[in-house]
Amino acid sequence: MIDAILRALSMAFAMGWQILWPLILGFALSAIVQAVVSHRQMARLLPDDRPRSIATALALGAASSSCSYAAVALARSLFRKGADFTAAMAFEMASTNLVLELGIIMLAFLGWQLTLAELVGAPIMVGLLIVLFRWFLNRELVEQAKVQADRGIKGRMEGHAEMDMSVTEGGSLWQRLTSERGLTAISHYFVMDWASVWMDIVGGLLIAGALAAWVPTEFWQSFFLVDHPLVAKLWGPIVGPLVAVISFVCSVGNIPLAAVLWNGGISFGGVIAFIFADLIVLPILNIYRKYYGLKMAGFLFATFYAAMAGAAVIVELMFGAVGLIPEQRNARVVEASVSWNYTTWLNIAFLILAAWLVWRFLKTGGPAMLRMMNRPAAMGHTH
Repeated sequence: MIDAILRALSMAFAMGWQILWPLILGFALSAIVQAVVSHRQMARLLPDDRPRSIATALALGAASSSCSYAAVALARSLFRKGADFTAAMAFEMASTNLVLELGIIMLAFLGWQLTLAELVGAPIMVGLLIVLFRWFLNRELVEQAKVQADRGIKGRMEGHAEMDMSVTEGGSLWQRLTSERGLTAISHYFVMDWASVWMDIVGGLLIAGALAAWVPTEFWQSFFLVDHPLVAKLWGPIVGPLVAVISFVCSVGNIPLAAVLWNGGISFGGVIAFIFADLIVLPILNIYRKYYGLKMAGFLFATFYAAMAGAAVIVELMFGAVGLIPEQRNARVVEASVSWNYTTWLNIAFLILAAWLVWRFLKTGGPAMLRMMNRPAAMGHTH
């Protein structure tokens, strides 16, 4: 028993070591983007569900934090401030599926084909969601959700979602980024984003390590119907989100588990659907209930699930038609190990960068802001 636990922990640590520098790079790039993109005018830019507003929602989401809880909290904040509900949900989806750090971690773990599939599939998923909303979402349900949202019931990460330290004035983009305010904003966003998702990352690594060490390949192959290729292509996108729902892991923390599922035999579309589904894990479904009421929470689960599964099927068909589905399943899970190679050197270099950002965070009032992350939005902190 002890040997099995140690093996799972060692695999989790090895996977974490493999993706450490991509994580730091991804969060640093995300912090840079957030430092020059203001949250203040977002609601004004999302007045309806027309193509221009949806495109803006996708762009704003891609420029925000990858934390699923912060994305959900910020989407509610935008809705309360006057943003269209559909556009707010499009923003929410983009915040967890089009952000820089997600792409970097997927590239490190799953390869470029699945990374490209995620980037192609996310807008398709949003498009399907809009169609479903136009067919089934009625004004009465939206009004009920608005009343519930205005009650301001606490979820998670409201303070982080409301935090706006962007530097929009003061010269060129480079001058703003390298100014005292710009560097401080970057350091604060970097640490805040880490603080908001570290539990998901650690949880995802531990679950992935345990599954990779303890669950035999034969089980996964049977569960994902590997012996029935045509059925598996439909089964994967159906079961992938359900696995996500009960895994409790969201944000970038679900990528290690996605790698285990991919190596285990889940279909190409199935692993994409699993990654999409971080917005319908059980804790977030409970937050939807608090934010918008039980009826809207059920509606969001049903429509999100359908859009995620549908987009995954479309992506698999598209990539299969042009021969971009990998024949070999070699996600970096079982092969992961700690050794003195280029990964170690990159980890050391990026750990130095992270240490400098943390130092600046500590020297510029960061700890006080960190304590506000889980306070209700009305008590959040802005600069």
